[in-house]
Amino acid sequence: MATDAIAPLLTAEGWELLASMGQYREADSLKLNASLRKAGHSPELVAAVLTQSRLRTKAEAKFAEFAHQMLFTQAGLEQATRLSIAALHARRFAEAGVQHVADLGCGIGADSLALASMDLRVTSVEMDETTAACATINLMPFPTATVVQGLAEETDLTGVDGVWLDPARRTTSTSGTTRLFDPEAFSPPLSFVESLAARGLAVGVKMGPGIPHESIPAGCETQWVSVDGDVVEAALYFNTLARDGVVRAAAVIGPHGMAELTSPEAYDAANQDVAIGPVEGYLYEPDGAVIRAGLVADLARRLDGHLLDEHIAYICAPELVATPFARAYKVLEVKPFNVKALKAWVKANRIGVLDIKKRGMAVTPEELRRQLLTGSGKGPNKATLVLTRIGEDRVAIVVEPINLH
Repeated sequence: MATDAIAPLLTAEGWELLASMGQYREADSLKLNASLRKAGHSPELVAAVLTQSRLRTKAEAKFAEFAHQMLFTQAGLEQATRLSIAALHARRFAEAGVQHVADLGCGIGADSLALASMDLRVTSVEMDETTAACATINLMPFPTATVVQGLAEETDLTGVDGVWLDPARRTTSTSGTTRLFDPEAFSPPLSFVESLAARGLAVGVKMGPGIPHESIPAGCETQWVSVDGDVVEAALYFNTLARDGVVRAAAVIGPHGMAELTSPEAYDAANQDVAIGPVEGYLYEPDGAVIRAGLVADLARRLDGHLLDEHIAYICAPELVATPFARAYKVLEVKPFNVKALKAWVKANRIGVLDIKKRGMAVTPEELRRQLLTGSGKGPNKATLVLTRIGEDRVAIVVEPINLH
């Protein structure tokens, strides 16, 4: 087992003390530290328990009530897949008839948990000793899951018919962590993933949502996933995990479930056949997953709308159409972008709360908001501005948010 900060927890005393902890509150941590040490617990155990209690509380956003039976490292929690998203991955393997999945680079075991919960046999491989120890604890309720400490590239895949990977996309040095953008710099690299797919295995890999379309291998399906407007990943699926007739997909998950927009073709920036038109009716701000997947033109056609500018992801349509793939706004007024004129407009309309959204303009919304509201008095009214470029013109569109749900 690991020898660093979680080691004190892997004892009867440590586990019992950790289980007795309630919700972590930063304001109470010093007092709690002192009381636990006064009760006779070692400084190392107290530090480990408080750290783990803090991580468990933070992990609720990804793991809900399961977080309080799990162990985490700080980096492992940051990189872990949300349990709801891990379930999407696991469902692919189950529906494809896969029986034994190797989770290469399993981290603290989030995806392995979801795979094992579907009664799949799982071999979870993790290079870091401490993280592997956490995964071992987290997967203890599942007899079909085994944790192995080792390198993804050196794992014996005999008897395995499916592989899931979550490559490390950061490098760590004495000055901190740095995000990597080249898929060949990931650990393991994308070429290793492709080599597994070339063997005929059912392969899925979690990538960052910003992966360039030109870096995506041919012959796979890519699904960009957003949760409550936050784009969390682009998952690549090969062989039996890829769906027929789907090359690109945007999965949008919100309070009312999941909706998906798909395309049977690879993205071609030069072949986005969609009309360009004026600001009118209703303005739609596509979800980030739709934008990343290159499906803005597809969405515009679905809305019977048009783009304002061929390079900017704002859609206008004459009629209001309910859609889970975009936020909708009623267009009230279109103004030239002029700070002095906008400041006068804010003052005349007694606006005290101003929401500013922008695309295609080198404007900092927070700074512009401060400029426009300074000296105008604290008015009782609220307003929303959308700043964008239409050709060579910079405009400020006054809109009213609409709740489509």
